[in-house]
Amino acid sequence: MSPAPSVIVFDVNETLSDMSPMAQRFIDIGAPEHLAKLWFATLLRDGFALTAAGGQRPFAQLGVDALHTVLHDVNLDRSLDAAIDHVISGFSDLGVHPDVPDGVRALRRSGRRLVTLSNGSAQVAERLFGDAGIREEFEALLSVEDAGAWKPARAAYEYAARTCGIDLGDMLLVAVHPWDIDGAARAGMATAWINREGSGYPDVFTAPALTATSLAELADVLDGEGAQ
Repeated sequence: MSPAPSVIVFDVNETLSDMSPMAQRFIDIGAPEHLAKLWFATLLRDGFALTAAGGQRPFAQLGVDALHTVLHDVNLDRSLDAAIDHVISGFSDLGVHPDVPDGVRALRRSGRRLVTLSNGSAQVAERLFGDAGIREEFEALLSVEDAGAWKPARAAYEYAARTCGIDLGDMLLVAVHPWDIDGAARAGMATAWINREGSGYPDVFTAPALTATSLAELADVLDGEGAQ
């Protein structure tokens, strides 16, 4: 990957935030914990579908609607509305993955500009990074709510490039989601896949330019490339 990009664009949900505690939120309301993954997948599906059709709704609204879908026939220990409120409020309690604070600081020390681009709200990212003590490392926290389209639509990545005042080719998208990597690559960005779980990368998506198991490893890889 050459030349090295000057701006690193991070996905937020699951890439930087640790969403595993959301499973406990489902247990709390009397629902099976596996519904946490189904719920998030349903939320993303609906967001992608709206974007493909030329529509858009906020992440939080889609999250509530998806909960109505996955919980409709579950024997809950409280009212459906109270259960939904409990799950949605879990986003305010999430933290970052253990590798994130040191990894973000290392990437910032490399002299690169750091921004985020999330399908969620910028307010959630503000709280997340403030609590982690790394908010000052990011130049901007961007949301697709201002782009008019969800990732992986090209318009979302173009919005980030336009906001940062650079070309798409001078940006590196960092994400755990292959669909995000594919969308960014098709838009002309360099890409880095964070594979913390050692899973396989789907053949149907454009392969990442770089793969790392943590942000710290990614910083080492980029430092090595910069020294070449």
